[in-house]
Amino acid sequence: MIKVIAKLTIKEDRVEEFKTLVPGLVEETRKEEGCLSYQLFQDLKNKKVLTFIEDWESMEALQRHMKSKHFQEAMPKIAELQEKEMELSVSNLVI
Repeated sequence: MIKVIAKLTIKEDRVEEFKTLVPGLVEETRKEEGCLSYQLFQDLKNKKVLTFIEDWESMEALQRHMKSKHFQEAMPKIAELQEKEMELSVSNLVI
C-alpha cells in the first residue's frame, strides 16, 4: 500500500474558495480503481493548512490518478490558491 500526505498552505483569503474547489476532485478520485482512501483534513490551529491523506493499492494506481483528467484540471487551480509550495510525502507500507 502507498500512503500519500500532501500538505497545502492556502492563502488566508482563499481558504473558502479552495474548500469549494476540491469536493469534485475528492469525489472523482474516490471512484478511481486502486484508491483505498482519499480524505482532506483542515488543521485545527491553522485554518490555512489543509492536508490530503491518501491510500493507494500501488504506485501504478497513484500514477494513474496523477494523469487523470480531474487531477490535471484541479492542480493548476489549487496552485494559484497556495501561499507556499505543497509539502509531499509518498511512503510504502512496511508493516
